[in-house]
Amino acid sequence: MTDAPTVRDHLVARSEDDRPGLLAGDAAWSWREVVDASRVRATLLSSVLSPGSPPHVGVLLENTPEFLFLLGGAALGGHVVVGLNHTRRGAALAADVRRADVQVVVTEESLAPLLDGLDLGVPVLVVGSPAWRALVEDAESAPRSGTATATGTPAPDDLLMLIFTSGTSGEPKAVNVTHEKIAYPGQFLSERFGLTPDDVAYLSMPLFHSNAIMAGWAPALAVGATIALAPRFSASGFLPDVRRYGATYANYVGKPLAYVMATSEMPDDADNPLRLVFGNEANERDIEGFGRRFGCTVIDSYSSTENAVIVQRVAGMPPGSLGRPVDGVAVLDPATAEPTADAIFDDDGRLLNAEGATGELVNTHGSGAFAGYYRDDSAEAERMRGGMYWSGDLAYRDADGFVYFAGRSADWLRVDGENLAAAPIERILLRHPAVSEAAVYAVPDPAGGDQVVAALLLRDGLTPQTLAAFLDEQDDLSPQARPRYVRIVDDLPRTATNKVLKRALAETGGGTTWERAPRGTTYAPI
Repeated sequence: MTDAPTVRDHLVARSEDDRPGLLAGDAAWSWREVVDASRVRATLLSSVLSPGSPPHVGVLLENTPEFLFLLGGAALGGHVVVGLNHTRRGAALAADVRRADVQVVVTEESLAPLLDGLDLGVPVLVVGSPAWRALVEDAESAPRSGTATATGTPAPDDLLMLIFTSGTSGEPKAVNVTHEKIAYPGQFLSERFGLTPDDVAYLSMPLFHSNAIMAGWAPALAVGATIALAPRFSASGFLPDVRRYGATYANYVGKPLAYVMATSEMPDDADNPLRLVFGNEANERDIEGFGRRFGCTVIDSYSSTENAVIVQRVAGMPPGSLGRPVDGVAVLDPATAEPTADAIFDDDGRLLNAEGATGELVNTHGSGAFAGYYRDDSAEAERMRGGMYWSGDLAYRDADGFVYFAGRSADWLRVDGENLAAAPIERILLRHPAVSEAAVYAVPDPAGGDQVVAALLLRDGLTPQTLAAFLDEQDDLSPQARPRYVRIVDDLPRTATNKVLKRALAETGGGTTWERAPRGTTYAPI
């Protein structure tokens, strides 16, 4: 145990706070009422969970007040919330429930059909049903101290959640999320961003994911800011919600900035209370454009559900860079565990030594905030090799120490004997104003190696001719990196946290496809 705070500590600190704590639609709760509702859920969970088994409750809910009350109840009572992804289906969803040792699943009427016919082996409680209302009423009438259940007062290194990874590079894994892993980032971010009880934190990212918990809920809880909760993210609803709730802070993961930027621009967009937006995985164009259009500051940083490797954006960083890694984070060759060579660029900014410079982002000091995967020793061993945490993300580092993202480890392409990373090609394609999103992946080349495919989601018109002319002007695009095929799509397959599923793109067709001749530079529809 350490002196680090727990989420329970932060909740108890709000227990006599009568300032606004939660807004959802037309409903509102003070922080005192939020904590009291959480105490009721702590008692409720204790009544339905067997003390002889892991105190794990599966939560299959949209972003509702009940989700936050259950989180608070688990934090007060020493239980563990297992965030279930409602975009998972059938046997995959059932496997998540079983793998996480869930004793009971709590869901809502609109999502309950996802569980029909599944062999879960555990009871299902539906929020709002007569059975649920009876449990709540019994818990409200039961004596409760709000301190802890028989398991004892939660410690910083006790589990509070199991959060599944996005599954972009394989089956999702359940990440152990401790009290400290939520409470410390909440405290740190609230101080870093100068959040106060007068701030309103708009939370629309899914609560079963780490970004919503650590970058949305936790900072607001730590300082007593008001949480404005949206059932789900909506690009068209974002600005109206910000104005409706008076939101001064918002968090994101994945592509939400791009989606909002794709909405029609209005002359009064900057007339809103938003001061700061924090998240990860946005591209440079949207970071800069969003801040300018909506009159706020956007801070983007690199991290992951495991939260073991962190790279932070800094002033004056080179275009295309993620920023500077925190102490101990390095780019290592996965075969030798040695640092890769510094990236060398020509006068046009083209990376000349991709093969020698590209490696994996690694926390050389150890596991960082990574507390392991639940009941998955093999996956944990893959991450922790030689006493270091290997992220599975490719990157390269320049001579000044700035790091550039190169994609997931599956994003290595080999074209005409040259190794290429997908992310730098995507960054080049995103320079075109008509391109809203770009996903680059490989298909087999009949002659050996790979061919480059670029799937593009457009905000404006683009033709084969204008794309070819644009690519001709990109001096840092190597001939091997020029896409052989371009797919113009209406949507990209993605996870619930807006990450693109490239393996699904490679397995399916769809959209309009343009092809470049093997030795040519122009495109023609096929």
